[in-house]
Amino acid sequence: MSKPLKLRLSEYAGVAVEMGVDAVALVPGPNFTRAIGRSFMSHERPFLVVIPADGPAAALVPNLELASWDLVGFDGAVFDWRDQDGYAAAFADLLGHLGISSLAVEGQVMRVFVHHALKAAQPDLTIIEGEREISALRMIKTDEDIAALQSAIDISERALQRTLDSITLGQTEKQIEQTLIKMLFDEGADDLSFHPIVAAGDGSAQPHAHARHDYAVKAGDALLIDFGARKDGFVADITRTVFLDHVTDEGRAVYDTVLQANLAALAVTRAGVTAHDIDDAATQVLEASDFADRIRTKTGHGLGRDVHEAPYIVRGNDMPLPAGTVYTNEPGLYEIGNFGVRIEDDVLITEDGYRTLTHFPKDLMVISC
Repeated sequence: MSKPLKLRLSEYAGVAVEMGVDAVALVPGPNFTRAIGRSFMSHERPFLVVIPADGPAAALVPNLELASWDLVGFDGAVFDWRDQDGYAAAFADLLGHLGISSLAVEGQVMRVFVHHALKAAQPDLTIIEGEREISALRMIKTDEDIAALQSAIDISERALQRTLDSITLGQTEKQIEQTLIKMLFDEGADDLSFHPIVAAGDGSAQPHAHARHDYAVKAGDALLIDFGARKDGFVADITRTVFLDHVTDEGRAVYDTVLQANLAALAVTRAGVTAHDIDDAATQVLEASDFADRIRTKTGHGLGRDVHEAPYIVRGNDMPLPAGTVYTNEPGLYEIGNFGVRIEDDVLITEDGYRTLTHFPKDLMVISC
């Protein structure tokens, strides 16, 4: 991490001040990793760091994690607990030490049992939703963040090319998926961004399809692949749709429509544009086509340590997007029972425009196989 731990924690103290609460709590997940500089598992054992608006942070740490926690360089109070004893006393000691009356938490990450443990330890503690404000610190990417994103994307694109080169008619979606996963790790991925979507024919019409063991790809199929590598804590999220052996006139027309929507979103992208404006530019192209009844999704979402994070690129979201924001530009058209097309790029917003971090070709691709 480029910033020292104390400075990173002070940013969350600033969130507490802005929200008018006594402290912010982080649990294992992307915000925790950003703040602490080290990843920890989220499991049945509660683990949290509480950062007051004023004063040193404190942590509640499972005893079995203490050796790993020592590597963080955290100099606040630490309250550990063992499985055999339970964690209730540690929560009481943590809150007694902090002396706070209000706490902002990550509503999309903190689990209900941790919320309940906090309230059991201090029934009068006011707990409020702070997901948007806490996660907003991750929205503007540093040069270090962008370099990690670019590495994940480069790995992903090399793996995709190798996978496409290997496809033969008669392979199942599941076999193609397994090849893709192998190629991602061969190219240097630390992990998967998410389990890949590999969907052909009518399966490609389901935006979040699962690869089938019993569907063998055939000539004329649309093949949609949505996937990404995780590298150095950051994730890629890329989709390309190709056609196998040949493409019909309908397939060509749908593909061109989606591509034009993708380009329209890019054309309006620059610092200060709203998420609404980007989605609206892409969606207008889709709506004006002969395939408007195939619109099923918004245009995209933020990307970084999480695959889906702020900002969400959808009509009605009037959040201005600052330089340093990375979002996915992924318009699509899907007809259930027929086929679907999605084209997804990872895009960095700059002061005077944008930089597309994905470089894999977007022109219509027909795979000879």
